[in-house]
Amino acid sequence: MVPHHQRPPVTPSPCHPITVSPCHPITVSPHHPVTLLPCHPITLSPHNRVTPPPCHPVTSRPSPRHPQELRSACFWRAVLAEALATLIFVGVVLGASAAPGPLAPALAGGLVAVVLSHTLGTPQANPALTLALLCTRKLSALRGAAGLLAQCTAAVLASAAARSALPDDASLVTRVSAAGTAGQAWGWETFATFQLALAAFATANQAAGPAGLALGSAVAAGALAAGPFSGGSMNPARSLGPAIVTGIWDDHWVYWLGPVPGAVLAGFSYEFVFAPGASREKLGACLACRDVAPVEATSPTPSSPSTAPPRGPPPAQQGQDAA
Repeated sequence: MVPHHQRPPVTPSPCHPITVSPCHPITVSPHHPVTLLPCHPITLSPHNRVTPPPCHPVTSRPSPRHPQELRSACFWRAVLAEALATLIFVGVVLGASAAPGPLAPALAGGLVAVVLSHTLGTPQANPALTLALLCTRKLSALRGAAGLLAQCTAAVLASAAARSALPDDASLVTRVSAAGTAGQAWGWETFATFQLALAAFATANQAAGPAGLALGSAVAAGALAAGPFSGGSMNPARSLGPAIVTGIWDDHWVYWLGPVPGAVLAGFSYEFVFAPGASREKLGACLACRDVAPVEATSPTPSSPSTAPPRGPPPAQQGQDAA
């Protein structure tokens, strides 16, 4: 019997290639059996080269995100919070608008903003803020669209209720001051909404107490500053509801083309310039319509309080303190 190490190698015939069936294992040595998986037969060419079967790329379709989001309870809870917050905010501001002058609506809007931040978890209740979150990739498209629809619907309902309760419905509509122009009103609406959105972005990750106080102060300050020129709306839904109910659309474009660009500019300024995690990579991901969360996770900055561990005193100082 010929020993195993002296056996001549198996040379395939040039005319008959050897095809290994997937059902029979090939044993290279008695101690290391190699078993082929039952996928495709391997054909040995005449030059003793293993020719693998042609590969077929596997294409996987990403699962749709929107149906999963629609089945989420958090999604509908957030939409309901937007509708309820807008209904309360617009109703309170319209009720205070019956008083002469911009002081009462400004104080009412600031106070109700503080209350809503403590009760409903700082909802936007403002289409300009929602669009700013969409542009900075902080909100999904479906949730943003649902939030906008909920805000506008709630504003119309609040305006209808206020019109039925107030004797004069002309005070409900935000109008350009007779002493100014539409251009001046547009500028003041843009500026007032810019400072409001800047406060909203800066306090997004803070506790409800400081965040609500900052938002309420920003609402009151913006309404007092822009009130003599444009009525101090800073909220397209607050102007849309009374316009639909009363049919008065004078200079209505001011209350969309002013607050929306102001809020978007404030969102970009904070997220990509002043925020602790601001970077050019984050801005590039946003402009390329990619998710900015992985960029924020992989490129922390030294100024970020969440990534810099607290430093204790030097060893010499620790020894003095212990002594």
